[in-house]
Amino acid sequence: MKNLLVMGGGLIGMRHLQAVQAHPSCRLVGLVDPDPAIQTDVPRFSALSEVAEPVDGVIIATPTHMHAAHATEAAARGWHVLIEKPVAGTLRDAQSLERALRTSSTRSLVGHHRRYHAPVQQLRNLLHEGLIGRTVTVSLIWAMRKPDAYFDGNWRTAGGSPVMINLVHDIDLLRFCIGEISEVVALGGARLRDADRIESGAVAMAFENGTTGTISFADSAPSPWGFEAGTGENPNIGTTHQDMMWITGTSGAISFPSMTLWRGEKWSTAARTIRLEKAENRQTPLQEQLDHFIAVMEGAPPLIDVADATRTLEVALDIEGQLSAAEQKDRNLRHA
Repeated sequence: MKNLLVMGGGLIGMRHLQAVQAHPSCRLVGLVDPDPAIQTDVPRFSALSEVAEPVDGVIIATPTHMHAAHATEAAARGWHVLIEKPVAGTLRDAQSLERALRTSSTRSLVGHHRRYHAPVQQLRNLLHEGLIGRTVTVSLIWAMRKPDAYFDGNWRTAGGSPVMINLVHDIDLLRFCIGEISEVVALGGARLRDADRIESGAVAMAFENGTTGTISFADSAPSPWGFEAGTGENPNIGTTHQDMMWITGTSGAISFPSMTLWRGEKWSTAARTIRLEKAENRQTPLQEQLDHFIAVMEGAPPLIDVADATRTLEVALDIEGQLSAAEQKDRNLRHA
C-alpha cells in the first residue's frame, strides 16, 4: 500500500483525491488545503509542515505558481511527487525544481494525463510507424465558452489564460504525437469579457521534423470541438464525440479522436476512408496515471518527468508571452 497525500482541493485536486480513495493499492493520508470552505470528510491539513503521518507520495494540484515550491518541499521530505500541469509557473521555477529533484532520491511525474489515453497512445504509435507516411501538417481546435463564474473571485480572475490552463495540454499532445516544436508564432483575438486576460487566438508552429501546424483556441465561444468534448474525458464538460485534430501525411491523413484514416493516391479521385479499430480506455486516464505513479515510485521510468514537462511549459510560455506583448503594444497605441 502506498500512502498518498493530495495537495490542493480545487476541481482537479478533488478528482485526484477520489481516484486515490478508490485505488486498492493506495491509502489516502489526507488533503492539504488551507481553505476551510472545502467540504470533505478526509483528514485535513493547512500545510505540508502539519503532516506527521508516513507519506510515500504527494499529488500536487495547487495553483500553478505554487507547484515548484510545494514539490521542492515534498522532495526535501523524501516524498515522491506527481505534479499537475503546467509543471510550474515560470521556466526558472521549473528548472530550479528539476535541479532540486536531481540531487534527491525523489521521483517525479507530471500530470499531462492525456498521454494515458489509449487512443492517444495508439495515434502516436501509428504515426511513428508511418501509417500516413511522413507527417506534413496538423490542425487542432480547442474552443468552449467557460461560465463567467469560473473566473469570479479566484486566481483565474487575472491569471485564467486558456494558454496555461488548456492549451498547455494540447501542446503536450502535439509534442507527444508529432514531435518537438521548434518555433511558434501567436496572434491574439478580441477580449469579450472586458477583462485583462487572454481569451482566444491562433498559433502557427514548426516542428523539428519539418511538420507545420496550427491551433485555434477560445474560452469565450461554445463549440463541439476540443479534446475534452471529443473524448468525453472530463465529467464537467459535455461530450460531443467530434474530431478536434486533423493530421496529414505523404500517404494519407487521420483525424482524432475518431481515428478516421483517409487514403487518396490521385487528386482526381476522392479520398476514401479506411476503418481502424480504435483503442479503448480500460479505465479513466487519471486512474491510469495513478497506476503509473505507483510504478514510478517503485522505480519505473516516468512517462513524463519534470524535464520533459518543462519543454511543454517553454512552448506555452512563448505563446503566452507573444500574446501578452502584442496586447500591451496595442494598449499603448490606443493610449498614445
